[in-house]
Amino acid sequence: MNDLLKRIVVDPRVMAGKPVVKGTRITVDMILELLAAGMKPEEIVEDYNLSLEDIRAALLYAAKVLGREEVVIETRA
Repeated sequence: MNDLLKRIVVDPRVMAGKPVVKGTRITVDMILELLAAGMKPEEIVEDYNLSLEDIRAALLYAAKVLGREEVVIETRA
């Protein structure tokens, strides 16, 4: 799985430091939005010249980032 994460890079000179697929300007959040909009991974691969591994890498990266977030739930008495 760590090999997948090597496909995602963060460089302040590329897309203002957003995580992107290495060697592209395709951001992780863009891939997630395309998937959420109903595009199939195969369509994204074809339209944006990526690989299925790039799509999986974006999903894994997002899962790792979200997994570190702390969720605070406010309860009302």
